[in-house]
This record gives sequence, structure tokens and C-alpha cells, in this order.
Amino acid sequence: MATIEEVMGRPFGFSFSQVGSVSDGNDTSIDTSVALNVSTSSIGSSYTALPAPLKIGLVIIMILMIAIGFFGNAIVCLIVYQKPAMRSAINLLLATLAFSDIMLSLLCMPFTTITIITVNWNFGAHFCRISAMLYWLFVLEGVSILLVISVDRFLIIVQRQDKLNPHRAKVIIGISWALSFCISFPSVTGWTFVEVPARAPQCVLGYTEFPADRAYAVMLVVSIFFIPFSVMLYSYLCILNTVRRNALRIHNHADSLCLSQESKLGLIGLQKSPQMNVDMSFKTRAFTTILILFIGFSLCWLPHTVFSLLSVFSRQFYYSPSFYITSTYILWLSYLKPVFNPVVYCWRIKKFREACMEFMPKTFKILPKVPGRTKRRIQPSTIYICSETQSSV
Repeated sequence: MATIEEVMGRPFGFSFSQVGSVSDGNDTSIDTSVALNVSTSSIGSSYTALPAPLKIGLVIIMILMIAIGFFGNAIVCLIVYQKPAMRSAINLLLATLAFSDIMLSLLCMPFTTITIITVNWNFGAHFCRISAMLYWLFVLEGVSILLVISVDRFLIIVQRQDKLNPHRAKVIIGISWALSFCISFPSVTGWTFVEVPARAPQCVLGYTEFPADRAYAVMLVVSIFFIPFSVMLYSYLCILNTVRRNALRIHNHADSLCLSQESKLGLIGLQKSPQMNVDMSFKTRAFTTILILFIGFSLCWLPHTVFSLLSVFSRQFYYSPSFYITSTYILWLSYLKPVFNPVVYCWRIKKFREACMEFMPKTFKILPKVPGRTKRRIQPSTIYICSETQSSV
């Protein structure tokens, strides 16, 4: 009788060290998980579980993260949806980033939280693949949006080309969703090896020696981390260099002011160069906010990337007793990103803070509203030119 490998034309990533036998003596008795290219961990698998107090504390933190990730990002979407004036290109991108974080908080984090409590995966092997696909889909979309925003900041500040408008932003958002789905969907069809808990609290990439599985895993982590990280790092380094040069040029212009023949200051004030028609102060502050998001993305996803590669390529790491604890902490760190973004918005964006107060019930508004101070600041795009023909004090 032909085996499954012969029928399908390729071997499967099945963990024989986890399950003692595949059949009970008959070739017709084959575990469903083999056909799904999913490893099913037996109850007797050797791994180091989390201590009970630590497990309870981690579950409480995960519940708080789900609440903050959902409500914080929902406010971002509501602001853009309810206020047409807020539907600029950058805000549409930020709303899409918030939406992907909402989906990650609702469709992925709860199942990981439940599995931390129960240890075993109680949702079936089919849903294991679906949850893995959804996890990669929403993460890929969020990373794609951060990549687009960084390139947009690069074009505005370095190249002085503000080409992104709301219509183009919507087209880019649609393309990013399509690409993210195409990259993540093969995990449902069995193109890679997915480990069902209890070896990890979530369906993750598992150890395999098959070239096709390893190639897909490499493509996945390269798409999620290495390519976006490289492009964003280059963009932000160029932006920092441009901002530094602009600051030096402004400082030099201020120092080169000269007095007129009547010992009065000759100044053509607030005259802007035709090439500097962009409000650089606003753009630079927006860049700083996106830079903080990039740093948060790097800190949350660099450990997960290393963890995924080691899981696929290192048998010793994958079958080590500490794999469960390591995977739990790594996944928890990756889930910090949906929580990190709204915290940054609340810290850096005044309109977001005001919207939070607006959507907050009146019973929770304990602190009185403090009137803000208006500051007079010189726009970085302002150039002062010394003139002897005009004089003004």
C-alpha cells in the first residue's frame, strides 16, 4: 500500500520523538496530524513547565496586554474613522497598523493565554495551522506598514518629496494586505512544519530537516524582520544625518547675522527657501515618533527571529527541556508590540491623548483638565538672510 509520502510526493515534518508510533500495525491507521504536517506532543513529553505563581502572573499580564492592545488601538481607528480631517495618508497607515494589532490581540493572544494555563492545545490541529497563519498575517501587515512609513519619512525629509497622499496610501494598504496573506497562507496548506503545544504555548515553527520547510521558514523570517529592519535602519540613518545637517545649517545662518551701517539688525525674517516648503519641525517630530516605533519593533522581534531560526535549524535547541519556557518568554515579548504602539501614541501625540479623554467615560475623568501652554518655536525650515538694504528691529 502506498504511503502518504509517496502519494503527496514529499516527506512530512513529523516529530517521531514526541509520539511513539504512527500506526498501530495497520497502514490505514495514520494520525491526522501527519497529514497536516503538524507535530502532536504527547503528554509524557519532557519539558520544563512554568512554576504556578509565574504562570498566574504571566496570565494576568497577558489579559492586561489584550485589553490595552485592543482599546488603545481601537481609539486610533475611531479617531481616523470619525474625523475626516484626520484621514491623512500617515494617519491611514497608522490606523491600519492599529487594526492589525487589534486583530493580533483578539485572534491570537487569547489562545496563547489559555494554552499557558492548560499547557496542552485544546483547539485542534487544523486551528493550530489557522492560528499560526493569522499570527504571521497580522505581524507581516504591521511590519509592512512600518516599512512604508519609514520610506515615506525618508522621501519627505531626505529627498524632499512628499508624494504619499490618501489615495496612494489606500492602494499601498491593499497591496500590503495581499502580500502579507500570500506569504502567510502557505503555513495553512502544510508547506512548513508547525509544532502543536505543549512544547510551546502557541503553534510555532518546529525543527525539520526538509529543505522545503526550512526554505519557507527562512523566507518568513526574512520577510518579517531582516528586509524591513535593513530598509528602516538605512532610512532612519539617512534621516538622522539630514536632520543633523539641517540643524548645523540653521545654526550657521543664525551666527552669520550682521549689523547694518546704522548698527541695526538687517533681517528678512521668516523667509523660506523655495525648496524648503515642508514644515520640517512637524515632519521631524513625526519621524521621531516613528523612530520610537521602529526601536520597539526591533526589541520585540529580534529575539523572536533568532528563536524561530534556532527552532527550525537546531535540533538540540528545539528538543531541550527549556524550550517551553524560552518560547513562552519570546512569544510574550513579541506580543508587547501591539501594546507598545498605543502607549507611544499617547506619549507623543497630543490629539491622541485628547481623543483618549474624549472616549473615556466621565466617571473615570478624575484629574482636572490642565490648560496647555503655547510655545513659540522657530521652524527648522526658516532661513534668516542678512541684508544691508533693509533694516528692522
